[in-house]
Amino acid sequence: MSAEVNPSTAFEWIGGEARVRELVDRFYDLMDLEPAYARLREAHGDSLDAARDKLFWFLCGWLGGPDHYISRFGHPRLRARHLPFRIGIAERDEWLACMSQAMRETNVDPALQARLAEAFAGTADWMRNVGA
Repeated sequence: MSAEVNPSTAFEWIGGEARVRELVDRFYDLMDLEPAYARLREAHGDSLDAARDKLFWFLCGWLGGPDHYISRFGHPRLRARHLPFRIGIAERDEWLACMSQAMRETNVDPALQARLAEAFAGTADWMRNVGA
């Protein structure tokens, strides 16, 4: 979708549910394909299926679309739900790099990529639960 259309939400700008699913699927596919994301992949256990769905549901609402995640699980409580996982600087940076690559490879509008990258960076840093 062109930035000239002036979508009212990032969800509209990205192109709706199908495009969010495409982004999420590429993000998790990259974890399996790229050695640079091995630490991130390892944190997810044997199957990525549940994580794929949860991130898709979460991002739909976070981007201004349907609140699929909240309707299933209630408030996201992101930090609390991620406390069992070690999230330091390396984990944060791997997540951000993987998402950045997924956004590029799924052709998210560059202006939207920049906005999302900034928002993801703030959230990912806030999720850290260890110093290094």
